[in-house]
Amino acid sequence: MCLAVPGRLVQWLDRDPLMARGWVEFEGVRRECHLACVPEASVGDFVLVHAGVALGIVDAQQAEQTLRELRAAGEATSPQFGEDDA
Repeated sequence: MCLAVPGRLVQWLDRDPLMARGWVEFEGVRRECHLACVPEASVGDFVLVHAGVALGIVDAQQAEQTLRELRAAGEATSPQFGEDDA
């Protein structure tokens, strides 16, 4: 199963048509991502990223909803501290 996650483009590093890249922020963590598939993206836009490649631009409301759902899923699957391992 593949998962693409929305992140906010914070800085373009290179706009070369084949090797475009920039910094994308995910919940406060910045990663360098390949941006050749989204040359029209502007700083502040949310992009959908899979395996370090931005695949498309997503609406801010849609991105925020997806992030809320991912946070909720993470909380639902995180281990509960204090439970017996036996």
